[in-house]
Amino acid sequence: MTDRYAVIGNPISHSQSPFIHSEFASATGQALQYEKLFADIGKFDEVVSAFVAAGGRGLNVTLPFKGDAFRFAQEVSECARLSEAVNTLSFRDGKIYGDNTDGVGLVRDIVDNLDVAIAGKRVLLLGAGGAVRGVLPTLLAEKPATLTIANRTVAKAEALAAQFASLGQIEAAGYEALAGCQFDIVINGTSTSLQGELPPMPAGIFA
Repeated sequence: MTDRYAVIGNPISHSQSPFIHSEFASATGQALQYEKLFADIGKFDEVVSAFVAAGGRGLNVTLPFKGDAFRFAQEVSECARLSEAVNTLSFRDGKIYGDNTDGVGLVRDIVDNLDVAIAGKRVLLLGAGGAVRGVLPTLLAEKPATLTIANRTVAKAEALAAQFASLGQIEAAGYEALAGCQFDIVINGTSTSLQGELPPMPAGIFA
């Protein structure tokens, strides 16, 4: 039997997940079908419920639905609970389980694959959406010297900084307030790169 999986988002055409998971399945001898699933805003629950009813086993969740997935899940991991964002849904034993693997994946890429330590570094995290929310607990667990969240809407960055303040040294700012600051690691957690762009960062922020 071929298990059915998908990645759900809006937009979704950019996703490389079907290729990545198909290669993984081929290399490990897994029989699975993996597709892209588009959902209109406000239709997340409806589209996911139809996917489950059709035999779907699990979903990866991308923007802008990670908050929707958190609310949709019946049980969530500790990381998902802290971030209030879910990027992985699995359907088994009649229940919906939610997890967030964004932070683990990001930290492993930086620390293991790029051989760049996060501990003691000045980290700038751009954006204040579900992607940023999902990586904050794991990033802060690496004990950076400081972690600054910068966002166009400063109030959103300030809300995240307040929510996660108990986990480490965290600050919030607008992009223009970064002028004159320098950071060791800069992470783009915004959706601007989908259009090949970057947030409006001032020059000279890289230490």
